[in-house]
Amino acid sequence: MKKRIFAVSVLLAFVLSIFTGCGEKSSVVTLEEPDRETITLTFFGNKYEPENVKIIEEILSDFMVENPDIRVSYESIKGKEYFDALKKRMAAGKGSDVFMVNHDVLLELEQQGQVADLSDLSTISSFTDRMCSQMEQNGEIYWVPTTVSAFGLYCNLDLLKAHGQQVPDNLGEWEAVCDYFAGQGLTPIIANNDISLKTMAIGLGFYAVYQENRQAEVLEQINQGEVKLSDYLRPGFVLAENFLQKGYIDGEKALSTAKTSDDLQEFLQGESPFMLTGAWAAGRVKAMGPDFAFEVVPLPLLEDGSLLVINPDTKLSVNADSEHLDAAKKFVEYFTQADNIGKFADQQSSFSPLKDGNPSTVQEVQPLILDYLEGRTVIGTDALLNLPIWDLTAEASRKLLAGEPLETVMDELDQQAEEDRPQ
Repeated sequence: MKKRIFAVSVLLAFVLSIFTGCGEKSSVVTLEEPDRETITLTFFGNKYEPENVKIIEEILSDFMVENPDIRVSYESIKGKEYFDALKKRMAAGKGSDVFMVNHDVLLELEQQGQVADLSDLSTISSFTDRMCSQMEQNGEIYWVPTTVSAFGLYCNLDLLKAHGQQVPDNLGEWEAVCDYFAGQGLTPIIANNDISLKTMAIGLGFYAVYQENRQAEVLEQINQGEVKLSDYLRPGFVLAENFLQKGYIDGEKALSTAKTSDDLQEFLQGESPFMLTGAWAAGRVKAMGPDFAFEVVPLPLLEDGSLLVINPDTKLSVNADSEHLDAAKKFVEYFTQADNIGKFADQQSSFSPLKDGNPSTVQEVQPLILDYLEGRTVIGTDALLNLPIWDLTAEASRKLLAGEPLETVMDELDQQAEEDRPQ
């Protein structure tokens, strides 16, 4: 397990912290005031990349300058291992004061009463109505988002131009470009073993529901077992299976391709025109120095256009059993102030969850903004759904990549959903 721990401490009003790169040590200079009583908060998260941690360190340092009686220590673990570690720590009663969560883990922690109510934070009123509708549950709030992430189609503009092809605006155009490159002996789409296929399935399957504003009704039907999850996901997975059969995606290769890691390295080779992954990695791809121009566009999954799959993301929760509950909530309140969320979301090529938040300034993700502002969106992990859809669809994607028949995959997905349904 790869693990990096970053701690920043301020006891008077002065911190010098230098973070220069992955694997390099953080330098901290602390001036302490004798006999000052302090408390230490622990903050656990899955943001480990140097550029992410640098912003987190800045926010921690500024918070501690304003609150010299509170120290904050940040610890991070990469990827899926983080959520496994979080669940184990919480189950053992050793959870951090503040931690990052996702939809699926929250379902468990909420049922066990392990997350504190944050509805009294002064920053709650700054979130958009859409975010508040996701956050509120029976008058209480157990998490707050610091970003709104999007999932898009990365396009190698130079490769497309060299072959006389265009960035696709709809499904027909996308399939036509893929047909062309497949005919040239090239695999058109780089996919990973987690989010590539499932975002296609969730987006295509639930788009009409969101456009008709029926998501509350439909998701409650799924919660109650009146409708199967596969009834909505099947069309998107049918499309994914079709892409695999036509050679648009190399299933065997994708099965061992880690998200926003291995797929980025493959995309940088410049041999495929498209990549399906999180738009938040656009800044990272740019920093890796590709020798071609690229942009991230909405998913061209519709006959007449495109859509965005989005998630309230980098969610912060407070441990209900924290010995320093008030201080932990004070820190989360500070983290969710407009200026902090603004720089944190922008650095991750994401949207702000706040009413007056600005879209990311990263040039390569600008094509996503129009679909986002005009509401051509689907929430991938809607809080109204009481099933761990993110894990369920990831497992279904891996089975499809491994060559399992679609109907078998859908039956297994529904069976697992039934087992995971809260009693």
